[in-house]
Amino acid sequence: MRAQQSCFGFDAPAVDGLFFALFPDDAGAAALARTAQQLCIRHRIGARTIAPERLHVSLFGLGKHAGLPSGRIATLIEIAEAIAVSPFDVVFDRANSFAGRPRPLVLRGGEGMESLVAFQRRLGGAIQDRGLGRTKTPYTPHLTLMYDDRAIEEHAIEPVRWTVKEFVLVHSLLGRSRYIPLGRWPLRAPQPARKLSGDVDFRQRRSSFR
Repeated sequence: MRAQQSCFGFDAPAVDGLFFALFPDDAGAAALARTAQQLCIRHRIGARTIAPERLHVSLFGLGKHAGLPSGRIATLIEIAEAIAVSPFDVVFDRANSFAGRPRPLVLRGGEGMESLVAFQRRLGGAIQDRGLGRTKTPYTPHLTLMYDDRAIEEHAIEPVRWTVKEFVLVHSLLGRSRYIPLGRWPLRAPQPARKLSGDVDFRQRRSSFR
């Protein structure tokens, strides 16, 4: 585990992760748990599946830290509060293994993920503009169900879908399999610019400052 220099002159372990993510609703989490069990049976996988409450779609990783960086978190909260995007649907209809040891067994989606990709791009751009990270391209939306050594070729599954209504800033206790939400922000439609009350003649207002 990577360590960081502390004020006492020795390295403190980086045990606190930060990331933005989407979490399924209760019905979506239950469907994902059923899908995980079906995949275990189909492919004879003995690996432990990820707990339903920890299933998520990662949006943007914000590094590993030795303690929570309060200043960075405050800026991330400002960024999140400024995001205005309407709720959207996600559909996961394929399963396959990613590279690694052990290999993540993930769900992916085909058509219909454009809204998720656009949302991630918008959030990542805002984070990058504030100097807190760099977006990685291309972004591949996926949801990890478990880790196993075998490689599972891509194949279709019964679609799992839900409507994304919020996004979450997560504190991950690394090595302890625990997530703590630091903030949740509901998705909301962008609001049109409000007109000033009354009819305002800006030419007259400008002339008054001369």
